[in-house]
Amino acid sequence: MKRIAILLVSVFAVGMIFSSCGGGSQPATGEKTAGTIPADIQAMMPRGEQIYKTKCVVCHQATGLGVENVFPPLANADYLLADKVRAVAQTLNGSKIEMTVNGKKYTQEMTPQVDTKEDAVAVINYVLNNFGNKGGYVTLDEAKSVEIKPRTAAPPAK
Repeated sequence: MKRIAILLVSVFAVGMIFSSCGGGSQPATGEKTAGTIPADIQAMMPRGEQIYKTKCVVCHQATGLGVENVFPPLANADYLLADKVRAVAQTLNGSKIEMTVNGKKYTQEMTPQVDTKEDAVAVINYVLNNFGNKGGYVTLDEAKSVEIKPRTAAPPAK
């Protein structure tokens, strides 16, 4: 248990250091540019970047590479790119399922990160278009079927 606590504190500290260096990357030649993304999606990008840098960076790192065997990568992640609506749902509701990302299994629980579909779509679109990803985008209309699950409060301390 002590090792897990030390690992999490270390990951948090490293994440905070890297977050001060910036996030994402500029699109490489051949990647989608602002001109190929609809204006309403493009307008979400600054909000998505803000959310990523305040919520996601601690686990997934400033590079989007995650922490091997603990937190999965978002950069060139087959799991993410396979189902963008699922990514919106997991960002909203968290995830307790085992997942295989780029051939490696991850079992670390992800807690809910945002409260609205708009914020979830914004951050997923940011991720889909940064870190070397060529993932296109997801729309609010595509995410309309995502249910926002009620969050349970932590039990009172004794």
